[in-house]
Amino acid sequence: MEAKKVITMNASKTMSKLIRIGTQHAGPTFAALATLVSTAAYAVNDLPGGPAVRQLNLQTAVTKIAEEQQWLHWFMMIICIVIFLAVFGVMFYSIWKHRKSVGHKAANFHESTAVEIAWTIVPFVIVIAMALPATKVLVAQKDTTSADITIKTTGMQWKWGYDYIKGEGEGIAFISTLDNAQREMSNHGGPSADNVPDDYLLKVDNPMVVPVNKKIRIITTANDVIHAFAVPAFGIKQDAIPGFVRDTWFRAEKIGDYHGQCQELCGKEHAYMPIHVKVVSAEDYTAWVAIKSKEAAAKADDPSKVWTLVDIKARGEKVYAANCVACHQANGKGAGPIKPLDGSAVVLDADHTQQIMKLLNGAAGGAMPSWKALSDTDIAAVISYTKNNWSNQTGQLVQPSEVLAARK
Repeated sequence: MEAKKVITMNASKTMSKLIRIGTQHAGPTFAALATLVSTAAYAVNDLPGGPAVRQLNLQTAVTKIAEEQQWLHWFMMIICIVIFLAVFGVMFYSIWKHRKSVGHKAANFHESTAVEIAWTIVPFVIVIAMALPATKVLVAQKDTTSADITIKTTGMQWKWGYDYIKGEGEGIAFISTLDNAQREMSNHGGPSADNVPDDYLLKVDNPMVVPVNKKIRIITTANDVIHAFAVPAFGIKQDAIPGFVRDTWFRAEKIGDYHGQCQELCGKEHAYMPIHVKVVSAEDYTAWVAIKSKEAAAKADDPSKVWTLVDIKARGEKVYAANCVACHQANGKGAGPIKPLDGSAVVLDADHTQQIMKLLNGAAGGAMPSWKALSDTDIAAVISYTKNNWSNQTGQLVQPSEVLAARK
């Protein structure tokens, strides 16, 4: 096992170099492909629910739709192989059997009505045979009626927002981002040879939780660029487009953890948008809903509340650790193109407007994402934390009411 880890780590380091070279010379397409291969190189063991190490086939299906998609895949593949063998078999046989070197001469003939009818009818029958089952599955994929639970998934650079808007759990909402420890690993060149997580770059802080054997409707949208919500084991992939609402659905038939990723190139941190869906029993789901509802009630802050610096800074430290530390670093110095917060003129400025607007709207052409999905209190808290941490001992305090006013 140790030898295997060393080999995978060497492969990962090589791929990291290729990513940098490919990004400079071959553009984002190469970078996306290289990132995918690099992630696979790190894997040590199969993930329960997929993906698997050195996986060649599709992930194991846990929904009827995914099973039918896999059946269609092999059905179409077999038909294509049969057509390929038949067409090229006849062609090569004719070339070999009627070659000039054995005395055959080219024949002169006019059109054959029978042949023309045959090569029209046979392809037509083949197309119909392929189209009917494919259309049946496609129609079933879009039947989002009679859902037990409806969840709105919002793609953001570079995280997912989940809002349970109908069914058990209605009112629950949270943001799901890449696990900070794994992001730190990536920032420092990847995991060490003796500590390679099986779910590297697939672990999130808040997975989507759904009950088994229930129809889950997924409504997709985005608040910045085009993303795509995809979980291969469920057989779903739906684009999330700003200003549009689209939907899909799944009914997981097996308890477990299932992973996906954003499947639309959405910016420099596209590879850091994993999806984790946790399928649990009905009883466990009810218990999870109760816990999340209590957490939501506790976080339902009054934006008009006036905070003390000590209290809001303590809260801001938690918000910073969960959302900001991956880019700006724990020491506030930033990294590479990421600007430092320690000593930043914007952070030190007594006028809070510019920093508030940067968090609400993002900055640097999308390099810094919008954080408007955070509550007014969380945004005020993290700004207050940056203004009073490291060498930034300004004593300035941003209240949630300032953020609320800036949103309007």
